[in-house]
Amino acid sequence: MHYDVVIIGAGPAGLSFACSLKQSELRVLVIEKNSEANLQVPAEDGREIALTHQSVELMQRSGAWQKLKAEDIAPICAARVVDGDSDYSLNFDNQRQDLDALGYLVPNYAIRQAYYEATIDVNEQQQITLLTDTSVTDLGSDEERAWVELSDGQRVQCDLLVSADSRFSETRRKMGIAATMNDFSRSAIVCRMEHSADHEQTAIECFHYGRTLALLPMLGNRSSVVVTVGSEEAEAIHKMPEREFEADIEQRLKGRLGSMKLCGPRHLYPLVGVHAKRFVAQRFAVIGDAAVGMHPVTAHGFNLGLKSQEILAKAVVNAAGKNQDVGAARLLDAYQRKHMLATRPIYHGTNLVVGLFTDDRIPAKLARKLTMRLANNCAPLKQVITAKLTEKGLPILKARLPDLPSPPGWLPRF
Repeated sequence: MHYDVVIIGAGPAGLSFACSLKQSELRVLVIEKNSEANLQVPAEDGREIALTHQSVELMQRSGAWQKLKAEDIAPICAARVVDGDSDYSLNFDNQRQDLDALGYLVPNYAIRQAYYEATIDVNEQQQITLLTDTSVTDLGSDEERAWVELSDGQRVQCDLLVSADSRFSETRRKMGIAATMNDFSRSAIVCRMEHSADHEQTAIECFHYGRTLALLPMLGNRSSVVVTVGSEEAEAIHKMPEREFEADIEQRLKGRLGSMKLCGPRHLYPLVGVHAKRFVAQRFAVIGDAAVGMHPVTAHGFNLGLKSQEILAKAVVNAAGKNQDVGAARLLDAYQRKHMLATRPIYHGTNLVVGLFTDDRIPAKLARKLTMRLANNCAPLKQVITAKLTEKGLPILKARLPDLPSPPGWLPRF
């Protein structure tokens, strides 16, 4: 069988890329090892995704944003960064009249479900074939075509093969693309908690000595809680009795949110950063986490994944519209240059932030206190950081975008 594009992995990056190709007449195959039932109703995994405004716009274009439920979308209106035991904080508030919030918090499983439903809508045009319960056993490419061999015995050829199968991508390795991996030797315990005080839709990041505590505001008096510690401590905190865990979080927050209560299970995730040394090979490209897997501290990982598929999709749709080869080396090299330029500074910058704010030696403590005060009291610097967090640009540099279709529920137009 022959397709124009074959995508390995039906996560948000893979399905978003498939949906982005609906502007063309390309025949697309998406291969996913999980069952369709798991795509249709993904399991709750404890992870909440902080979406930038650019990511919301990309989700709207794909049709996925419109599939989200209003109760799954929570605005992040401000952010506070606290260092150690100090009461001093680095503050980011939304002071722009053209923005309703700094960003939006949405559960990972809800995003996955929304992209599946958006893909099914596109699939009604018989443009996308979704093949589930199937894994890739081998793959390769030459000047004329790429190909995959599947667990059901099929061999499929295509003009362009795209991998979106996680930061530990086996297909990336088989295509000869090496990756830089940074094992932070730390793990994150994530859960949802209710609290008696109002969070005022404010995200809180507490870089306590020995651990990091982040609270991301959901709707109502609920927050997504992320505890990051050395991996040797993680299992004990993960299995800590509920009341003891609740009391520990309340104490570390110094009562900022009142009494704390778990409202769901805790999940444990080791933290490993990954950056592919190349994003392309012959008739092959990696997107999403297969290209760059980020430490979650700056909340850029998912947003970079959506950006990667957008860059590649624009190039592919443009080539298809001109009856050009969608797997041409020149097209793929242009994607690689643009996405490398976007990801390298953020990836290495994030790793530097992690190193600085998890180093408990005295020089590092002094350096981060100085950094926070500099960022807090230098208005131009704070504007630049806020623009990067929201991905809306500085007001003086970027004109306001035209209105997009309304998102669901109570949220206004952007």
